[in-house]
Amino acid sequence: MATAYSARSRRTALGTALAGAAVGAASLFGPAAPASAGVNWDAVARCESGGNWKINTGNGYYGGLQFSRATWNGYGGQKYAARADLASRSEQIAVAEKVLRGQGIGAWPVCGKKGGSANAAATRSERAAPKKATSKKSAPKRAATRKAAPERAATTTAPQPSAGTYVVRRGDTLSEIAVAQRVDGGWRALHERNRAVVGDDPGLIFPGQRLRLR
Repeated sequence: MATAYSARSRRTALGTALAGAAVGAASLFGPAAPASAGVNWDAVARCESGGNWKINTGNGYYGGLQFSRATWNGYGGQKYAARADLASRSEQIAVAEKVLRGQGIGAWPVCGKKGGSANAAATRSERAAPKKATSKKSAPKRAATRKAAPERAATTTAPQPSAGTYVVRRGDTLSEIAVAQRVDGGWRALHERNRAVVGDDPGLIFPGQRLRLR
């Protein structure tokens, strides 16, 4: 009996020691940092640079996410490379995460919207919408169908862009226009060329504005 009691005592002491070690480790290292919702940086890069992480067009912005030298250096990019286009994709994303924490997604005023958060919110809203509301609104669909004909006529009569210019249409963005029209320097160059028409906000353009492409 004495032997059995001694064995149980040793096991109890060992369990207590292990539990104490676990508590001590938790106190030392602290709780794990919660995972933050990520930005789809590949989508932003496709908008900014066509997804080319090594791009350097000479417009003062470098790499897949089009960092200026001031931003790259200001957020610690020099520990990876002198310019963003000389760093790897993962290194550029590491700096982008720091910029995101410091400035928000607005640091990419046009292409930041491609990061996916807005789309995810819209998807959640659509899922949360009650089905009954959708069924109640199903009746007016006929009226909407009747109005479809005038829209076609409006599209047909829309002015066509002449050589070297482009007329903004509903739903256009500077980044999409720059990619479709193969504008050297991307949307930033397009914005600078048309600042007098567009204004200081590259994310705010209106149908009917005529942009100079070259």
